[in-house]
Amino acid sequence: MTTYTARPITPGILKELRSTDDSGREMVPLTDDEGGAPLRCCLRRSAPGELIALVSYAPLRRWAAETGAEPGAYDEQGPVFIHAGECPGPDLDGHPFAGAHRTVRRYSADGRILGGQLVDALDDGAFRNAFDDPAVALVHVRAVEYGCFLYEVRRP
Repeated sequence: MTTYTARPITPGILKELRSTDDSGREMVPLTDDEGGAPLRCCLRRSAPGELIALVSYAPLRRWAAETGAEPGAYDEQGPVFIHAGECPGPDLDGHPFAGAHRTVRRYSADGRILGGQLVDALDDGAFRNAFDDPAVALVHVRAVEYGCFLYEVRRP
């Protein structure tokens, strides 16, 4: 049983991003001819022929708006793939995008980075290790090859 749950981008935020992303740009849908794009709305890879979009997303900024944190310079934004239209969301069984090295980046309640760890496998052990520090409020899972945000995990 998975104790730590991957949190996709929420439907409300997806609706906003499909209109105007976190850089103020309008969404531009595209047909994914090859497939394989990591979708942050449903936490799976796209299939060939799906209509997707690459949008700018600021995950820590969005979390800070919910919690009142002030991440300062750690407020970064970057590109993420989403479905261009509504999707059913993820099947939250297991740890998505687990088949490669990942970085588990830890943040405090005020939005400051507390460190990160390169992990060979995304499993409950990787998150247990991150949350062993009581100062850790949330974790971002990032791709090693591009540094892209994949999803967040919050303290259970």
